[in-house]
Amino acid sequence: MSEIKQIKVFSGTATRYLAEKICASLDCELGNMSVTRFSDGEFEVCFEESIRGKDVYLVQSTFPSADNLMELLLMVDAAKRASARTINAVIPYFGWARQDRKSKPRVSIAAKLCADMLSVAGISRCITMDLHADQEQSFFNVPVDHLYASSVLLPYIQSLQLKNLVFASPDVGGSKRASSYAKFFDCPMVMCNKTRKKANEIASMEVIGDVEGADIILIDDMVDTAGTITKAADLLKQKGARSIRAVASHCIMSGPANERVQNSAIEEMVFTDSIPYKGGCDKVKQISIADLLAKTINRVQNNESISGQYLI
Repeated sequence: MSEIKQIKVFSGTATRYLAEKICASLDCELGNMSVTRFSDGEFEVCFEESIRGKDVYLVQSTFPSADNLMELLLMVDAAKRASARTINAVIPYFGWARQDRKSKPRVSIAAKLCADMLSVAGISRCITMDLHADQEQSFFNVPVDHLYASSVLLPYIQSLQLKNLVFASPDVGGSKRASSYAKFFDCPMVMCNKTRKKANEIASMEVIGDVEGADIILIDDMVDTAGTITKAADLLKQKGARSIRAVASHCIMSGPANERVQNSAIEEMVFTDSIPYKGGCDKVKQISIADLLAKTINRVQNNESISGQYLI
């Protein structure tokens, strides 16, 4: 039996749109699975076909609500009890990842807890993309294939053919990411330095670097309430930038995010489809990572290196 025939791909309810595209790229059918919900909010996961001896790939991003994470855990447990040969969690967006350390006394480290729960549930491998911090790979006790959205975002940026390209980081924490893009294109990088009063609320911001007449690409890993990235865009415009676009891996876009982006100096906001976008802002565009994930699944299945997919 060929290795591709050993694959069974199943999807959680939150990421079915992406799993269907992955299966189209793999030229296989999406597995049949049901989720029964009870009136009190509890739910039950059931595979409606045999997966005994199969290499199972479970596609589910774990963005809030917590039901998405719980559903994935139940899928893993059900696959283990159904005698799957391997259980591979494909988590395009690994939620709770911002809680990756003790930032103050007496707080949880949710990213480590989620990794532990998935390991205990029985995953053999985790395939994910653009973790909030690279070191979170070490939270797992199984192999982690960490992909980068740059594989699909860089070709899009190249297609724009901007004349005076400058990359910008909306905060100090993202400077390494912006620097990687700038080195790839051999162009300048600037940085915005912010201070916060509290979570999701910025006290002040300043630009480090010259942006006069520049075509700016703001780079980030995720956009939640869009407070930081829109404030950075407006400030860059005030400093003389000619055009401003934003590129990020994960489209959280919660609360006032749509309104903020719509009313900001950002001309276009580009994400991957690791998280479904519910709409509300015509500046938002999504690029699919389905082919990237399908190629990774193929390489894992055939014991091939995945690093050849990395552009930066």
